[in-house]
Amino acid sequence: QVQLVETGGGLVQAGGSLRPSCAGSGYIFSISLMGWYRQAPGKQRELVATISTYNTKNCADSVRGRFTISRDNAKNMVYLQMNSLEPEDTAVYYCQTNIRGYDYWGQGTQVTVSS
Repeated sequence: QVQLVETGGGLVQAGGSLRPSCAGSGYIFSISLMGWYRQAPGKQRELVATISTYNTKNCADSVRGRFTISRDNAKNMVYLQMNSLEPEDTAVYYCQTNIRGYDYWGQGTQVTVSS
């Protein structure tokens, strides 16, 4: 049974940092593309960043230079280092992977940035 569990969200002032984490289980983590998405109130879920099995990283233009995705295959963990946070970054952040064409999601972790 595939499970993704996010932790590490919270409330932070603008300009601050957070580092949400995602623990994966029930599948071969090391060979899976991992992603972080976010959904703000009243908006569609959007891609934030992805990291491949070879540590190739991609991120949205809106977070480039501020957010960094990383993974630790030995621990089945993926992280999202978020710096210089802005109120516009306020959203629920979700961890995601795709296995055999099916998307799996975590329950999400709330990130709130106050101005």
